[in-house]
Amino acid sequence: MRLSLIALAAGSVLALFSSCNKDDDEPGPGTGGAVGPRLILKFRFDSTQTRLNAFGVPTAVPPGHGAQCPRFNKMSAHYVEFSQSVLIPVGSGDVVYHAPETNVGGATAIDHDLGIQVGNGGEFLNIPLNELSAGSYQFLRVSLAYQNYDIKLNASGIPLDGTVASFIGYNTYIGTYLVHDSTVTVNANKAQGYWAFEVLNPPVSIPVTEGQAPGTTVVNPLFATSPIPAGSCLVTGAFTVPLVITGTETSDIVIQVSLSTNDSFEWVEIDGDNIFEPANGETVVDMGVRGLIPTVQ
Repeated sequence: MRLSLIALAAGSVLALFSSCNKDDDEPGPGTGGAVGPRLILKFRFDSTQTRLNAFGVPTAVPPGHGAQCPRFNKMSAHYVEFSQSVLIPVGSGDVVYHAPETNVGGATAIDHDLGIQVGNGGEFLNIPLNELSAGSYQFLRVSLAYQNYDIKLNASGIPLDGTVASFIGYNTYIGTYLVHDSTVTVNANKAQGYWAFEVLNPPVSIPVTEGQAPGTTVVNPLFATSPIPAGSCLVTGAFTVPLVITGTETSDIVIQVSLSTNDSFEWVEIDGDNIFEPANGETVVDMGVRGLIPTVQ
């Protein structure tokens, strides 16, 4: 995935974090609903979690690249599916959530304006538990739609901070959205890889930069038996112990969906200092999360 943070001129983004740590929990939004046990899914952004490649295998940052652990502000999901085994095709498990879509922009697309964006520890799904069929589930699949995070960079020797808004769903209709302080108006469909970048503390005023990248890493350890649709961001992870639903539960089931942000912001490193310097020609090659671990809390 190639991200050209052009025209950051006298000030652009990022000096690598000296170390990566788990982000602090943020309170999730309050939810209501019918009486009875609930199925609740919460995001966790973890930069200490194993860094995986698209096939679910641990991987290091390749030679000639630099990387850092961005600090995530918000994430939204488009689709949630519980899968019973490695042989279940996408869509044949128990699909418990499908975000609103629209044809306003032409082709069918995720409706970004109606997406639920939450921070670290936030609930992105809260539904009656009886919407998940009784059974034993080995895997959770979550299609990610949007991510917003902060990074560090360097321009002309000046350390800077910035915010990246990244649309990673298969296709998204966007009205307007907020990067950090700046609002961007689109009113159109955007394919996976559309992004915008805002410098937070430039020495001079720098406008928001927009661009289009070709894709992103999507972790799927079931690639051999249950491939994902091209262009999707359907991240797959295994429960350590299968989730068993009997249909007679009386208490909520809360699942932490931990996403690996371990060196998930990756660029071509020109001078070997592992500091992101886009004004020097260093370009981003990947912004995908690097793994998913679902845990019943």
